[in-house]
Amino acid sequence: MGSQALCYYKYSSQKNGFYTYDFGSKALVPSRTSVELPPIMPALVNSNPPPPLLSWSEHPVTTEPLDWAPLVIIDLAKFDQPGGKQELANELKDAVKLWGFWTVINTGISQEQLNRQLDIGYTFFKQPLAEKKKVACNFSEGNYFGYREPYRLVGKSDVKENMEMLNLPKYTPHYESYPRHDFIQAYKNEIQPFHRLVWDNVIRKLFILFAIILELPEDYFVQRHDYDKPSEDHLRYMIYHPRPAEDDAKIGGQWSAGHTDFGSMTLLFSQPVAALQIRTPNNEWKWVKHIPGGITCNAADTLSFLTKGYIKSTVHRVMRPPPDQANLERLGLFYFVRPGDDVPMVPAPSPVLIREGYLSEDEAKHASEGQISDAVKGFEYVRARVKNVHTRNTRHVHDGRGMKEVFRLKNLEVPDFYV
Repeated sequence: MGSQALCYYKYSSQKNGFYTYDFGSKALVPSRTSVELPPIMPALVNSNPPPPLLSWSEHPVTTEPLDWAPLVIIDLAKFDQPGGKQELANELKDAVKLWGFWTVINTGISQEQLNRQLDIGYTFFKQPLAEKKKVACNFSEGNYFGYREPYRLVGKSDVKENMEMLNLPKYTPHYESYPRHDFIQAYKNEIQPFHRLVWDNVIRKLFILFAIILELPEDYFVQRHDYDKPSEDHLRYMIYHPRPAEDDAKIGGQWSAGHTDFGSMTLLFSQPVAALQIRTPNNEWKWVKHIPGGITCNAADTLSFLTKGYIKSTVHRVMRPPPDQANLERLGLFYFVRPGDDVPMVPAPSPVLIREGYLSEDEAKHASEGQISDAVKGFEYVRARVKNVHTRNTRHVHDGRGMKEVFRLKNLEVPDFYV
């Protein structure tokens, strides 16, 4: 092989980074790319096994005395017990109506499965930027699938975004030919069943509980979010990189300013770096506390459309973590639930919505899907909203002003917190 250098990776306990093995000098030569990878001996490249994974280590929880939001905890272990669904629906009712946030536990998803997904996400983000950009979000079409690079400035400051994300569509026939990174394809056998497991074990059950709360057939929302039908659902790996305190001070410490989510529901696997805050019914900001093994859930805009605002899409934000965590990377695993591509955004004919004045009987009658031919569909709304927000060159900083701007699409409108 002479003196040619081949790119084999090795981790050094003294010096982090990429190394190439030079066969001429028989030595490891530091490369320019500062990314850690697990220790392996130089060997001929084998394209069959998946690439090695970095190990993500969970950070310790904060010891700072933060003002925590009193989120209800829903124990899904009760779901299949006699009377369990009704009991859980009763516990969840005020949370979805007033707070829009809650936590679920005992989901049947093991810590080992979660850790493996975090390792996959962490290793992906440590790849060279050129590799990550090979499958990128196409915001000009409102397409959120793929990698999102942190390139925009925040407001009128010179501070750049500090988050990266990778959004993976469902592994169903409709998305079989959708482009995915080679690295992600190498772990398809682990990501694909996990993607579906989250929907089956958590999302499906929550939609049934929503239907019970609203006195609808149990499958009402399940049908409108069917995993096997096309939708903009995605599993997201996301990482926030710490910023210097002086940079964060320029933008009020906001890593992601106050906003609501575009789809029907968002699931965040609870992680210990405190940063997420929600706006309470009393218009106060409170921190979301880490619940080991839990999943933080929040309702989003299209679910609010489907329930005429009964289920609340709550404003939330991500802030600079407390001092004992401010210098840590914050790695997150999410599932973003979207309505089916062809699902009309019309309010559910719920007796509860009629009784409580959210919907008149005439509105319920005329909102039947067969009578509203021009109703906005799930795909149409989500794509338009993504395009509207992510083709802007800057991210906003919430300045406390009253929100007068709105985003409109036909008969649908939401406050535009991104202006």
